Amino acid sequence: MRSDGVLRVIVLLGAALLAGACSTTRYVPDGEYLLGQVKVNTVGHSDDINVVNMRNYVRQKPNARWFSLVKLPLITYSLSGRDTTRWLNRTLRTMGEQPVLYSPLLTLQTCDDLRQELQNQGYMHADVEAVVKPQGDKKINVVYLLKPGDPYFLRNIRYEVRDSVIARLLDETADSTRRLIKEGQQFNASRLDAERKRLTQVLTNHGYSRFHKEFITYDADTMAGSRMIDVVLRLGLFRRDELPDTLHTRYRIGQIRYASGDMEDSTIHLRSHVLEECTHIKPGQLFSASDLQDTYNHFGRIQAVKYTSISFSQRPDSLLLDCNILLQTNKPSTISFQPEGTNTAGDLGAAASLTYQNCNLFRGSELLSVELRGAYEAIRGLEGYQNQDFLEYSLETRLAFPRFILPYVSNDMRRSTNATSEVSLLYDLQNRPEFHRRVLSAAWRYKWSRPNRHDRYQVDVLDLNYVFMPWLSETFHREFLQSESSANSILRYNYEDLFITKTGFGYSYNRRDLALKWGVETSGNLLSLGAHLFHSQKDDQGQHRFFNIAFAQYVKADFGLTRSYMIDQVSSLVFHLGLGIAYPYGNSRMLPFEKRYFSGGANSVRGWSVRSLGPGRFKEHDGRINFINQTGDMKIDLNAEYRTHLFWKLDWALFTDAGNIWTLRNNEIQPGGQFRFNTFVEDLAVSYGMGFRFNFDYFILRFDFGMKAVNPAYETDDGPHFPLLHPRLSRDLAFHFAVGMPF
Repeated sequence: MRSDGVLRVIVLLGAALLAGACSTTRYVPDGEYLLGQVKVNTVGHSDDINVVNMRNYVRQKPNARWFSLVKLPLITYSLSGRDTTRWLNRTLRTMGEQPVLYSPLLTLQTCDDLRQELQNQGYMHADVEAVVKPQGDKKINVVYLLKPGDPYFLRNIRYEVRDSVIARLLDETADSTRRLIKEGQQFNASRLDAERKRLTQVLTNHGYSRFHKEFITYDADTMAGSRMIDVVLRLGLFRRDELPDTLHTRYRIGQIRYASGDMEDSTIHLRSHVLEECTHIKPGQLFSASDLQDTYNHFGRIQAVKYTSISFSQRPDSLLLDCNILLQTNKPSTISFQPEGTNTAGDLGAAASLTYQNCNLFRGSELLSVELRGAYEAIRGLEGYQNQDFLEYSLETRLAFPRFILPYVSNDMRRSTNATSEVSLLYDLQNRPEFHRRVLSAAWRYKWSRPNRHDRYQVDVLDLNYVFMPWLSETFHREFLQSESSANSILRYNYEDLFITKTGFGYSYNRRDLALKWGVETSGNLLSLGAHLFHSQKDDQGQHRFFNIAFAQYVKADFGLTRSYMIDQVSSLVFHLGLGIAYPYGNSRMLPFEKRYFSGGANSVRGWSVRSLGPGRFKEHDGRINFINQTGDMKIDLNAEYRTHLFWKLDWALFTDAGNIWTLRNNEIQPGGQFRFNTFVEDLAVSYGMGFRFNFDYFILRFDFGMKAVNPAYETDDGPHFPLLHPRLSRDLAFHFAVGMPF
């Protein structure tokens, strides 16, 4: 498109937005006002009050702003005509948002809510003022001024427990050391309520199944002329209609019965020890609400169980509660088919997988998964090779046990963790015009987490990978593996038969606004030790062999951190840091290709396509083998992204990325690729861009457009060092389609 055409489009779009902005009060009735801006400000003690949280008590929010600047949904609605029988008008109203009209009643109610919340936080004489500012004839801005005054503090705290048995129980468990309210704290009603909930939880975990927090009350006395409060917590007796108050009743568990909730089959297809292992409630023990929740959690995480219902019935003239556990199981076997499309550097293809799953193989909720996958890709532009496209077939089998399959694990450990033991076997066949490749893998690993915790652990006890090359094209072998001019040791090493014996440990922590992940793995150490103990001879490449196959030896560590900050209800800032380093030693000169790092792509520096950046300042001139040469031993990713919701299922993002990969050793075929502390900042590639995301709850479709900003591998005839100052779409733009968020 010519520059004058682009300018014309921009002018027309700007005129349309301006016309819409001028007509945002089009559907505001006479005598009414459009709510413009709403702010919450503090007067005094501003550092002690969380204004962001106080905004949640505002009952009336203005129309949504795109990018926190433009009320585009309101503008879209205002562009519609009044005739709702026309398709265009209905569509504009559906896509847009009708005007939010100012309500004096909701403003008064908001003042009351804000005042009450300030008092709950200890500002007993707080006041809130709503300042209404008209903006022309049809718009109003509202500012809520919080005037908290001086806070009040707790002076004396006294507990009065009228139930003698409960009082003795609290003394025996040293409950006073766990109290949430302490003398000298600022008065806070939420903290007082949290103490009621804590005491209720303690008692319901010690047999008091019918206890609730309404049995706990507070009396608060303020001292005249001071800002100190005396608080008395009272735990009352059990109250009954028209009967005298009595001690609270403490219950024990009687009989435990299991039943099937399937109307067609009354048999429970689970072994008895599996039922007992998932049941934390035990006969003869005191009733415990936490044991009840743990029982729900353990039954809920096993694949064979679809639904769990637990009820209690009291035996007549007894303090025993019989427990009835109703289980509805899933269908044991399922078959699924999953097609997909592929695009590798412009080579189009298709893939499909057929998966069989049995979720109760040995009647212990063991999950057996067998997946058969096939892929085809049309290969173009390879001269000197046989006319063959890419074909891949793989067969993978996984068996997961919902428990630790490990000796010397205590019953307490088994009950307190959600554990999975997994064994897998994979055979993968790949045929390309240049080579044929086979991979045989076997692995044994453990995964576990603790209930109500945010962290997860994984141990790869043993992960065996045998990579062998049954056929290499004569052209590929001559030009890249034997040619003196190529001297490509990375290529030669990765197209030899190789044995990888990996062990590793991983940890992840994930909550709503913070995600942390790190892991370490190593390979070949046991085989290397055995080779030295048995005085194994090295081959002509200086490597020990296992069953006449060279084995890889390396250590690798990865770290990732993601932190998000909410700006408003629909917008957030997200920052990500990714680090990785791997070092080959002993029996390896190079890292196996599968363990090397690459940069660029939908989850890295998005101004570059996948595997097209680095290492360092290196630039690949032979596009046929850049997928090998543009790999490294370490990686840095730095990402920042602004995310906001637009309308319907559509989200929008602005991002900037920085990062690269490097080699740890100087490699002649990768000039400029070695990591050096004094130059690595100059080696960082930088890109910027925008993206659209369709959020369908269960999955997210992502379309990102990245532009190069700083190119460390620049050359005069290829592009500038700073494409940000001299952008060219054909050279600097990269498009990425992906499923899920980048980090």
